[in-house]
Amino acid sequence: QVQLVESGGGLVHSGGSLRLSCAASGFTLDDYTVGWVRRAPGKEHIGIACISSTDGNTYYADSVKGRFTISRDNAKSTISLQMDSLKPEDTAVYYCVADAEPKYWRNFESPFEYDYWGRGTQVTVAS
Repeated sequence: QVQLVESGGGLVHSGGSLRLSCAASGFTLDDYTVGWVRRAPGKEHIGIACISSTDGNTYYADSVKGRFTISRDNAKSTISLQMDSLKPEDTAVYYCVADAEPKYWRNFESPFEYDYWGRGTQVTVAS
């Protein structure tokens, strides 16, 4: 049974940093695409970063490119999201996600591409 459990959310001031972690179980990490989806207040879910299963390529939404870094540790079965230069518009619930299929530029942002979701962790960026 695939399980994803996020940690590391909280309150930070604009310009600050946070690191989210996701403990994964029930599957082999590098056999799956893993990523992060967020939902900001009043907005739809959107994928912001992922590591694709086939080739390990990473994809980032334009809104976070250059500021966020996704990584995975296969030995520890964890997925991390390092978030730097945070902005108030990064305020959202962040979900760790996984899927058995590879992702590409054309589809990684769609939340419907991911079959497995954690419960989410709140990130609040104060101005």
